[in-house]
Amino acid sequence: MPILPQEPDIFPQQLLSELETPAPDTWWLLYCLARKEKLFSRKLRALEIAHYCPMVKRQTRSSSGRVRSSYVPLFAGYAFLRGDEEVRYRALQTNCVSKCLPVGDPDRLVRDLKQIQQLIASEAPLTPEARLNPGMRVRVRSGPLMGLEGTVLERRGQTRLLVAVEFIQRGASVQIGDYQLERIDF
Repeated sequence: MPILPQEPDIFPQQLLSELETPAPDTWWLLYCLARKEKLFSRKLRALEIAHYCPMVKRQTRSSSGRVRSSYVPLFAGYAFLRGDEEVRYRALQTNCVSKCLPVGDPDRLVRDLKQIQQLIASEAPLTPEARLNPGMRVRVRSGPLMGLEGTVLERRGQTRLLVAVEFIQRGASVQIGDYQLERIDF
């Protein structure tokens, strides 16, 4: 049983899927104040501002042995906002933001965020990755993650797929069998 029920991490729900054609709006990367991502997301939903702050389920065990579930930001301190200059200004007025940057390549950002959203939806155990390491680019060819593109990592003898948001140099990795991967040649 979660301590609090899961809240939406994206608003509107179809934000990433409705962007098959280029949107006139700008995407912004917002640096949230420490541990304010959920509050910020609630305030943006109340203002009906389009945003995405990926949340993942984390389970911890109390000293009495009880398992507790909570939902935490995948990228602590970061949120993504879509809108014009006025929307950005309204988001800054929430007093939850320390810094705001425009995204240079919004199409790439949306593609990366769609992949992160699919990775979270697979409910596979994720490991947040802070900095990207160079490695082989691959595509998943079978299973629930089919079609995802990422980089192969080797951690403690396990093969992991790193799916990244290049703009912020962060990502998440999931354990995967190398038989499910195919190399992408550029």
